Amino acid sequence: MGTVPFECRYACIDEKNSREIVLLRGSGCKWRRCRFCDYHLDFSLNEAENFRLNSKVLQQVTGKYGRLEVINSGSFCDLDAATIQLLIEICQKLHITNVYFESHWLHRELIAAWRQRFAAAGITVKMKIGVETFDSLFRESYLDKGMGMAAPQEIAAYFDQVCLLQGLPGQTKESMLRDIELGLQYFERVCINIMVANTRPVLPDAGVRDIFIKEIYPLYKDNERVDILLNNTDFGVGV
Repeated sequence: MGTVPFECRYACIDEKNSREIVLLRGSGCKWRRCRFCDYHLDFSLNEAENFRLNSKVLQQVTGKYGRLEVINSGSFCDLDAATIQLLIEICQKLHITNVYFESHWLHRELIAAWRQRFAAAGITVKMKIGVETFDSLFRESYLDKGMGMAAPQEIAAYFDQVCLLQGLPGQTKESMLRDIELGLQYFERVCINIMVANTRPVLPDAGVRDIFIKEIYPLYKDNERVDILLNNTDFGVGV
């Protein structure tokens, strides 16, 4: 993935769950071992430079829908303090009352305090996690996700929304459907990402992708609780 250019860091989603979305830059994912992900390459350890970039991105936010999704190729806690303070101020100024963040399982114990901090400013936090699959053996032995044997109900104790990764070698129609239905059972929303090739060793399986497109996509494309990204830039951010 590499460093994402400025012009690919803001978008407005007018369809399901209409909201604005920003791709900010933080200090980077602290796990960095997932065998399918190179998003963590978009990072900097220079907090001043991160804030300079993030403040310009946040200036594009309008408050159009009162909802803002904040991603940063890592977890919410990888963002610098100045960026977070500016984010809160912008939300209050523009009457944004719902903010969506992402986090790795590693940081789950920090989420409650994060929710409280934003609630004190009149903002509801919704937290999303990429579990990729609820098949914990596949998730840990093949994808190296770093979540242990965490079950859906355990994950849902911390997170409101879940991301799934499909189109992978070894997945079947049945396994993909099972993951989606478990996601809908335990979480408010499900985001399905279809695997695309990147710099990491796990590659998409064209046959599995075809199964998804022909047999699964038609079942969920109009479901208001399901987002489907056939390409990783379908939300309008990233490269």
